[in-house]
Amino acid sequence: MSDLHIVTGAGPIGWTAAEQLAAQGHGVRLLTRSGSGPEHPLVERRKVDVSQPAGFEAALEGAVAVFHCIHASAYSAKTWAHELPAAEQTVLKAAGRAGAVVVFPESLYSYDRPQDVMTERSSRNAACGKRGIRAQLLRARAASATPTVSMVASDYFGPRALNAHAGERMVPAVLAGRTIRVMGNPDMPHSFTYVPDLAAAMIAAAHNPAAWNSVLHAPTGPAVTQRTMAAAFARAAGVAAPKVGAIPGWVVRAAGLLSADARELAEMLYQFEEPFVMDSPSTQALLGLAPTPFAAAAEETVHWWQGEHASARR
Repeated sequence: MSDLHIVTGAGPIGWTAAEQLAAQGHGVRLLTRSGSGPEHPLVERRKVDVSQPAGFEAALEGAVAVFHCIHASAYSAKTWAHELPAAEQTVLKAAGRAGAVVVFPESLYSYDRPQDVMTERSSRNAACGKRGIRAQLLRARAASATPTVSMVASDYFGPRALNAHAGERMVPAVLAGRTIRVMGNPDMPHSFTYVPDLAAAMIAAAHNPAAWNSVLHAPTGPAVTQRTMAAAFARAAGVAAPKVGAIPGWVVRAAGLLSADARELAEMLYQFEEPFVMDSPSTQALLGLAPTPFAAAAEETVHWWQGEHASARR
């Protein structure tokens, strides 16, 4: 029986999933436009444009699972609407022909009552902007004949998580002793998901048919504040806790009158102006997983920034 696992994209999630799969002894075919990804005897890196159905379908021959970790080319509702639904249909159809399950990393954007603690049973009927598009994608996956898993995570952090609120916007400033400026209120509870925990949950779900055709929550520890997150990075690095300032919501909204990028950020400000908390015990019980302890996750994140990423920047 084939043991081939397909990973699309070599961002933090795709890269980590490929590493973990290979470490478990699975064959991995990593598809990117550039041919990038981790070097490992069990990882075959191919230059494949996932937006081209013919080439993509050929690359899936013999696959048992597809981990679709590619996102849109820009952070905007217009781009998402143009690119994501068609791309996911290409993946679902090709995976269906190959007989493979498709696992998607997913966000909390679709939840229409984010003021409540969000669980696997919460309503995911957001209707507007980027949030509405994520809800639309979930409905399309549920309607597909191809088995799927949508593994929901909150804002993530960890090795290779660059473009993240707890990534390059925070860690380098902590290491350099600079003041950090965060979105919204730095003292609101906010869930953060460790990337290796997300990847591990995606892999476990792919290998457990009882988890298929569902929306699950990646193992995520208790919510912390952005100030607490910065302090944890500082402790891991052995430096003083940084001063933490806030970028008020009204500043972002005002900037949105002139900047499309700021408008896209303003749409998501609710996540940082109010408590934004997810719950994952149900999925943890189903998959037999638990989140990495917070201090250990912060330490691994800092070590990566101090090591591999620092070397790459020299």
